[in-house]
Amino acid sequence: MQVQLQETLSGQRPVLWVVSPKAEKEWAQALKDWGISPEAFPLSDKLAFFNDGQRQGLLVKLPQETLEHFRRGVYYALRKAEEVGWKEVELFWVHAPGLPDAADYYQALGEMALMSLYRFTKYAVDIPASVEKIFLVASDPSLRPAIQRGLIIGESVNLVRDWVNEPPNVLTAEELAQRIAAEGKEVGFSVEIWDKARITQEGMGGILAVNRGSPNPPTFTIATYKPPQPINSRPIVLVGKGLVFDTGGLSLKPTPDSMDYMKCDMAGGAAVIGVLRAIAKLQLPFYVVALVPATDNRPGENAYTPNDIIHIYDGTPVEIRNTDAEGRLILADALVYARKLNPAFVIDFATLTGAAAMAVGPYASVLFTNAGAAIREALLDAATYTYERLVEFPLWEEYGYLIKSDIAAIKNSAGREAGAITAAKFLEYFVRYPWAHIDIAGTAFYNKPMPPDRGFPRHYQVKYASGVGVRLTLAFLMRHGERLFG
Repeated sequence: MQVQLQETLSGQRPVLWVVSPKAEKEWAQALKDWGISPEAFPLSDKLAFFNDGQRQGLLVKLPQETLEHFRRGVYYALRKAEEVGWKEVELFWVHAPGLPDAADYYQALGEMALMSLYRFTKYAVDIPASVEKIFLVASDPSLRPAIQRGLIIGESVNLVRDWVNEPPNVLTAEELAQRIAAEGKEVGFSVEIWDKARITQEGMGGILAVNRGSPNPPTFTIATYKPPQPINSRPIVLVGKGLVFDTGGLSLKPTPDSMDYMKCDMAGGAAVIGVLRAIAKLQLPFYVVALVPATDNRPGENAYTPNDIIHIYDGTPVEIRNTDAEGRLILADALVYARKLNPAFVIDFATLTGAAAMAVGPYASVLFTNAGAAIREALLDAATYTYERLVEFPLWEEYGYLIKSDIAAIKNSAGREAGAITAAKFLEYFVRYPWAHIDIAGTAFYNKPMPPDRGFPRHYQVKYASGVGVRLTLAFLMRHGERLFG
């Protein structure tokens, strides 16, 4: 699919009109400019088609003028165009003048133009017909950079979706690292890849333990974007869980609604690279490092077992109680490595616990942070702005007692009680800096379509990989980064 910008309607293609609820005068004028009277296509219904033999159009009237309603409206219009069979369309947002955050809407227009019609069709035999070209109408030149910004963000979200949707026999840990390197070469960030020998030399015992049952070697990838004059002298570090497939190891997962979707267990690793890609393409003024520990977790003949004692990168002895609590082990190595960077702030994304998904469902990710009120409020603001919502859970010290071990420093599982929190407390044990942990287990991958709301029958977060975390992190940096880290 191609997306292009143009200044005015051409009169040669079907037009998708997304109309704000209080833009009656602007709608009437837009129709006159299109060559028909307002009476012929009244602004009444939420969805209406027009065809006079010469012109074709589709009206989506927003029930409310909010950014999220607008995103849903653009998605709805494009999906309806696909259903009708239109190959090329022009997309025109009609709104009243003087909207104070118009640039945010035009950025969302760019994002949704690419995100809305996404499908993973790389291995499909019967590929559904879809819209092939979208022409975004932007008559005001000052707003075109916002659309271009949105297109870069939408591209990055779709890249993450592609990687998460890849089958595990294709996207091994080594392949993931090579794809990160290829992205770095294309958009301008540096990449260092540690192979199994280097990981062993460094003593990253969490990664090595989880990898023991697999015939495929692990990797640890360090990706760095540092512009000529960054506003932060100390890096912002993004850590992403790169579990390219998780069987649960010897603590084997059940298959239905569990192991059969575990190719998504590297969604955190993909997300942080999606963020770094967008930062580099947008040339944002932030010094950012992304860390991706990657392996699969299999019950091979040398697999690590419950009751093992392993040693994390800093030498901490950890008692293994459940081999399916593996993500926190590879993240612990990365979080220890992050100390070497003297970071201003570290944020990790991980499909870490089913407990998080059970607690809040597919509607939000779970946030834990020790970073103080300013960063917490900035993250929550970015979550509201992008609709990648967050629910904060506590890090009270009492939960830390649940992961104390009788024979080691800590154990990797405390059972089902407060499972998302005890997993976060495990990570916190290795943190020595301002930090946030976002558990995306319920939001990274949808095995059925998201329930509708906001007045529309479908949701733009399509089935399977969502790309969650990319827009959230970019909004956090773009809206608050200079104030927090400059």
